[in-house]
Amino acid sequence: MSDKYVDPSGDTEAFRAFANDPQAPAGGPSKLPMIVGAVVALLVVLLVAWFLLG
Repeated sequence: MSDKYVDPSGDTEAFRAFANDPQAPAGGPSKLPMIVGAVVALLVVLLVAWFLLG
């Protein structure tokens, strides 16, 4: 007797429809918040170093 196994990821056709969605953003998420966060973190480190050494 074979068990009825349902693939939790769905079928291949549904995945292809999701992966090839023409309305999906092509570039992915914006990297601007990460860049701004890195610049702010660098400024904080420099400010702390200036206070400690100055």
